[in-house]
Amino acid sequence: MEKDKEIRDYSHIFHLIDRKNISISGVKKIDSFDSEEFLIESVMGYIVLKGEGLELIKLDTHDGVVTIKGLVNSLNYVDELTNKKDKEKSILSRLFK
Repeated sequence: MEKDKEIRDYSHIFHLIDRKNISISGVKKIDSFDSEEFLIESVMGYIVLKGEGLELIKLDTHDGVVTIKGLVNSLNYVDELTNKKDKEKSILSRLFK
């Protein structure tokens, strides 16, 4: 049973149908979202999804699956976001030593 959980934790699948329906697995959390942008943390890094009329349809926190509806204009994996957070933490840790 644990082996299935390990596979689920590392599986990352992205489905986009007609630029209007999107399903993403391997999602750790949704940091922020509105009708024009979603910021999603996945097992493969942060995802920035931009579009129009975006709506969160389903969030399955157990399996890490998110379903979003709306017109998708762009989707980017962003590594700088993680580095930026690390830099902010190091600045704060230096200030409070």
